[in-house]
Amino acid sequence: MTIKIPAEIISCQNFINGEFVKGSGEKIQVISPYNGKIIGEFNCASRNAVDATIDAAAIAQLSWAEVPMKERTKVMFNFRNILIRDMDEIAHLKSAESGKNFDEGKAGLMKGIEVLEYAIALQNMDLGGKVEVSRGVSCEYRREPVGVVANITPFNFPAMVPMWTIPIALTLGNAYIWKPSEKTPLTSLKIASALKEAGLPDGLFQVLQGTKETVEAIIDHKAVKAIGFVGSTKIAKAVYDRGTKEGKRVLALGGAKNHIVLLPDANADMAGVGISDSFTGCAGQRCMAASVLLVVGNPEDTKKHIEKIINRASSLKLGSDMGAIITKAQVAFLKEAITRAETAGAKILLDGRLAVAPKGMEEGNWIGPTILDNVQPGSEAATVELFGPIISIIRCKDISEAMKIENSVTYGNACSVFTSNGALAEKVIRMASTGMVGVNVGVPVPREPFSFGGINASKFGHGDITGQHSLDFWSNIKKVTVKWEKQNDNNWMS
Repeated sequence: MTIKIPAEIISCQNFINGEFVKGSGEKIQVISPYNGKIIGEFNCASRNAVDATIDAAAIAQLSWAEVPMKERTKVMFNFRNILIRDMDEIAHLKSAESGKNFDEGKAGLMKGIEVLEYAIALQNMDLGGKVEVSRGVSCEYRREPVGVVANITPFNFPAMVPMWTIPIALTLGNAYIWKPSEKTPLTSLKIASALKEAGLPDGLFQVLQGTKETVEAIIDHKAVKAIGFVGSTKIAKAVYDRGTKEGKRVLALGGAKNHIVLLPDANADMAGVGISDSFTGCAGQRCMAASVLLVVGNPEDTKKHIEKIINRASSLKLGSDMGAIITKAQVAFLKEAITRAETAGAKILLDGRLAVAPKGMEEGNWIGPTILDNVQPGSEAATVELFGPIISIIRCKDISEAMKIENSVTYGNACSVFTSNGALAEKVIRMASTGMVGVNVGVPVPREPFSFGGINASKFGHGDITGQHSLDFWSNIKKVTVKWEKQNDNNWMS
């Protein structure tokens, strides 16, 4: 489906106390990666506006915390229905500003709705427990909100990544401050409007548009108790350091350099589609994209697999099957990285620099799928997160060599293996230095309630950002011990 790009410039404002409010800071323009045209603009929120917004959220949260969870989830039910009703409209908008194709834009929102459905189910899960620990004495725990929480989200998933945290944080009784990427702020208008329509009380969900200065003001505010972040490793560490220095809990997800291990016994059709779609999906602009293919064994035994990957990737049409790159500067960086890899000795099996832009979108940001062969371990193409539709093939004599290479990279988001041998798959699972592993799955994103999160330089902080392992990040556990009557027998608890 052709993306519907806004014909007029959209004014993207802050969402404060249930109303859209224009910022007073620097004006930022939103450029569509599809055609290079301005589709939106906003003024950054000033530090004074940030402080006042968070102060109001802290007041609103006190009343929200007193609302029973079953009543909070009624709002989330309404929110879900509105998002489903408006799914196509939101998918078009988020694709227009991020460069995704329509199906990817829709899929990202559907994944966000899956997290929302998990949050709705919290009311029926064991969020507390009470046990008689001694005669006449009981202990229980109660899950209580943290207070005001904040989330800083990236350009590549304008709906999915914020939807990882919005439903769970709100359902647990928190107030939520959101700073979207300055490159893709338009989707935030739709999500804010949907929550307003769903009946969420004013002040509990606040959107502050801005750049680095806005982020720092949010982190520094004393009322913000927990901070989520998704982005590059460099910025993730900066956010983590700044927040934890102030005694706040921070979970900051960073970059990745994901590996796929390809064994000769893999199903060629499954591997061809899975590996190609992994590095070309979202034009490679996702932290779960495969960027290194560790091909194990004799090249003749895996030749058919590589051919199927090339055939699949080369068949993709820009603008429909594969979207655009977020900025022209990033396109230039990717093209230069391909040139550097070739100079370093890599063989180009598929050259995305030669791709032709879609008709009528020549001013957009385009590059085609690129496959580099005979890449050397330790090189830029093998270790640096390029964030584009580029995959580097490294030839390995056995699994041990492949996993040594995988373990050598500082990141730790994901690793997959394509094989028909369960024992070999289990070996990769055990040896992978990542938080998420896939078997015959190119993008091993867990489904809820299984949590999303990497390790090593892909994550700063503890726990995961979604699912069961996110609950303790967005809430506090209060332990209660009760005794009402004096007992005749004595023990150490007496």
